[in-house]
Amino acid sequence: MSPTTRDSLRSLATALKSSGEVGSRNHPVAALLLVTLSMALLVGIAAAARTAALAGVDPLQIMFFRNFFCIVLMSPLLWRRGWSLVQTKQPRLYTWRVTVSFFAMLAYFEALARLPMAEVTAIGFLAPIFGALFAILLLGEHVGIRRWSAILVGFAGAMIMLRPVGTSFGTGQMAALAWAMAMGLVGPLIKQLTAADDADRIVFITNLVSVPVSLVPALFVWSWPPLEVWPVLVLLGVFAVLGHMTLVRGLAVSDASFAMTLDFSRLPFAVLVGYLVFGELIDGWTWVGAIVIFAAAAFVTHREAKLARARAGAAPAVRQDAAV
Repeated sequence: MSPTTRDSLRSLATALKSSGEVGSRNHPVAALLLVTLSMALLVGIAAAARTAALAGVDPLQIMFFRNFFCIVLMSPLLWRRGWSLVQTKQPRLYTWRVTVSFFAMLAYFEALARLPMAEVTAIGFLAPIFGALFAILLLGEHVGIRRWSAILVGFAGAMIMLRPVGTSFGTGQMAALAWAMAMGLVGPLIKQLTAADDADRIVFITNLVSVPVSLVPALFVWSWPPLEVWPVLVLLGVFAVLGHMTLVRGLAVSDASFAMTLDFSRLPFAVLVGYLVFGELIDGWTWVGAIVIFAAAAFVTHREAKLARARAGAAPAVRQDAAV
């Protein structure tokens, strides 16, 4: 093994080990491994949730069990790190994170109960488009012709895929769109949380607060799941813990545009698992629409990252001028 290869592997190992820490440095190869692994694990969440839904478990209960088993599986972390694991200086951000995630999970599991996994996954690529639109409408951000064009192209891709004038558009598609809208807000919230909290703390606090929040509505539809579904619900928690830990670590060592590029790997994973487990197939229009949406979303994310870097570079100059 050459010294260059050895140094590269050592750098990769260091980046993977430190990826969960606050202020981790960008490392494209580590991000590639972590985010791609996360996408495969998140498809595992979809497969487990769809299996439970098809067995008759209500989406509200699926959401509760997902959060509950996450905390059970992460409890050894609390023993190892103590109460420092739940101490944060960002309670307001966590409040927003849990609130938005509640509606995102509910819409996601409702969509999975009604639609093939791959179709739900493809609709999810609208999340960055919705994120850019929220920034315009809610934050009053100035947007040029290029980002407006990308947003319009993204929604054109959605029209190709969803074909809302046809008979195929229904509650499942509406739930998937609601999930994409919510996820347009979740991504930036996670990125903000990583500035002050490590990956384990973010995932643990989010799920800890989500357990009682999701239990209350689940009690209104409560029915004990069949015995054969319990292993699937435990597996749902396993996929959720590992998927979100790797995702948060991947976001910590990459910029948003690079992570968005890797996000498209979810679709082939979803198509493969959907076919092998459920015998599901998606049509050509769904592929075409997904590619159009992804291209538009990748452009929006790349543009947002470029503008963020420009603002960060301008800030020191402004402070220096102020000091003079």
